[in-house]
Amino acid sequence: MIDLVNEILATLRHNKLRTALTGFAVSWGIFLLIVLLSVSRGLINKMEDMFSSRDNEIISISGGWAQKPYKGLTNERRIELKDRDMGILASQDANVIAEVSAEINSDSAIIMTSKDYLTDGYKGVYPSAQATNGLTMAEGRFINQNDINSSRRVIVINKESAKTLFGKEYAIGKQVKVNDLSFVVVGIYDHEWTRGSFIPFTTARSMSGGSDKVRRIHAKIKGITNLEEGEKAESDFRATLGRVHSFDPSDESALWIWNRFNDYLTTSTAMNAIIFAVWIIGILTMLSGIVGVSNIMFVSVRERTHEIGVRRAIGAKPLSILKQIILESVAITTLFGYIGIVMGVITAKVIAMAFSEGGVLKDPTVDIAIAVQVTVVLIIAGALAGLFPAMKSLKIKPVEALRDE
Repeated sequence: MIDLVNEILATLRHNKLRTALTGFAVSWGIFLLIVLLSVSRGLINKMEDMFSSRDNEIISISGGWAQKPYKGLTNERRIELKDRDMGILASQDANVIAEVSAEINSDSAIIMTSKDYLTDGYKGVYPSAQATNGLTMAEGRFINQNDINSSRRVIVINKESAKTLFGKEYAIGKQVKVNDLSFVVVGIYDHEWTRGSFIPFTTARSMSGGSDKVRRIHAKIKGITNLEEGEKAESDFRATLGRVHSFDPSDESALWIWNRFNDYLTTSTAMNAIIFAVWIIGILTMLSGIVGVSNIMFVSVRERTHEIGVRRAIGAKPLSILKQIILESVAITTLFGYIGIVMGVITAKVIAMAFSEGGVLKDPTVDIAIAVQVTVVLIIAGALAGLFPAMKSLKIKPVEALRDE
């Protein structure tokens, strides 16, 4: 075995430039595969993190502008959702709706303390808004049902808002002024981009001056498993609200609908397609290097025709020659493949460090399972690259090989 290893190393040393150039193609293919896999994994991790932090079985509905005439009514009509629409949707579309909630926005409200103030306004919401918006509580709690039932003056604010209003003081239990009304801070949440403040829906309704309009309705769906069913639920909601607000159900401008469930399914499919495409691109790039290895082994067999003839003449078995050539191919492929793996992993670590503070990627690293898979692919590819040159070498007759110069 040691003699075989020494023979392989001697062959590689004898053709340094050719081996290096061929090996570079293999390394480059593996390097690209690892980097592409790390970036795609970072993108998928980011998407999974975003979707896992919020309730994806939600269809959000907001009022729009009717663009089609309907039953004598002109176009360019404002469609505004109201409190009653929640009950109508819940009863008429009960087959696909598990729960209905709504929110009221006051974008102009000022929230202030003796230290500073905010002009972000507030949202009047139900307890389900925490999951709908994907909010993580850093301290305290979110709005609960008792707050809704009693119309309590409590408020949940963002972590950055708490620093603005209270500085380094502990904010839970402290009071803030919202339109000159006192509210108690019961929770502080953390979120990547949401900065608004939340109060109970019933409290916001009592502050709305008798209005029954809502900014948005959230329908938590049930029994829906695919895109077609999700699209049908949208159509049913348009038809139900179209009858109430007198607009054409086919008029998509009348309502703004965000189907989070369909978005989730579409994004998941797209992520799987990205992973598949990355593997295809990486493997094709790697194959170009493997073809180079096969070519160099064909050249090596041709150059060593005389040597092979001598070995056959003195009794070397065909299997030993076959094994040597295949192992040489595996050695070249594996050696330079591992160089590509190492460089790819280092680059993936650099990318992970660059995006450690957020961005479009999250944890873009390659796990050990991928490295093992790539190693297996390398060994198999190296064996296949050497198989055909090795088979060619066995066809060389000792007498003819001894005549070769």
